[in-house]
Amino acid sequence: MGLDDVFDSLKTITCDPQYRHGVEWLGAPWGHPVAPSTPVQDYHLHVRAWQHQFAAIFGFEALGRVKGFSPSEMALPNHPDVCYEFVKTLKACGYRWVLVQEHTIERVNDGGPIEDPHVPHRLIAKNARGQSVSITAIIKTQGSDTKLVAQMQPYYEARGLSRRPLAGRPIPPIVTQIADGENGGVMMNEFPGKYRDVMAEASGTRTPPVNVTEYLEYLDRLGITQDDLPAAQPVMQHQIWDRFQDGAGPGVLRKTIEQLQEQNHDFHMDGGSWTSNVSWVRGYDHVLAHV
Repeated sequence: MGLDDVFDSLKTITCDPQYRHGVEWLGAPWGHPVAPSTPVQDYHLHVRAWQHQFAAIFGFEALGRVKGFSPSEMALPNHPDVCYEFVKTLKACGYRWVLVQEHTIERVNDGGPIEDPHVPHRLIAKNARGQSVSITAIIKTQGSDTKLVAQMQPYYEARGLSRRPLAGRPIPPIVTQIADGENGGVMMNEFPGKYRDVMAEASGTRTPPVNVTEYLEYLDRLGITQDDLPAAQPVMQHQIWDRFQDGAGPGVLRKTIEQLQEQNHDFHMDGGSWTSNVSWVRGYDHVLAHV
């Protein structure tokens, strides 16, 4: 809000070729809307608005290097039609990958929990009409704990991991977390010093710091494609697809969801987030009713 000197400083690590390889910006929706409860048309405009603002500050060349997307509150829609439009928006806006919370996705084949969160997954979004779109998902592990990130816990977790097979090739795993600085002073006070210490310790070792897009481009060079990645979908969709005929339409989907909600009180289409006890849909009815 008027602190131009901050953005001038950020231009160095964003635009200068000598420094920009050391940082990766993630896209976000403008205004912090949560995807499960934001009309899909509006959400698309929020994603575009962020890109316009970023380009106005740092230029279009820098915007072209923003390939990852971080949803507000880590909120991933699990309603099939909403998730389909969400992923469709990200693809249309040029994003290659999206950051997702570990417990907001499930295995496609049986609806079970993700077996290996330290490898990229292929997030599949299918709607009621049978249309499907997919995007690479990078899984954020642990809870939304700024203390873990401030103490660089991902590095220490990564040191205990080893290569695992993917598409017939041994690949290094990637440990990804996220934190913001708004809740308390942990990130502001503890992170800078610990970050410098870990970067010095990790550089040149078998556990190097890496940007996600850099990591995915490394997999590209190994010949690994998105189709080789393990498939995932938003939580609770397996229950829908078990009883929904592919392409049956929105009306049948609505009835299927209503039946599941009647039979299982734990079933919901509220989406998933960094927290399992907050709904990003309930309480937003007065907004969604006017869509």
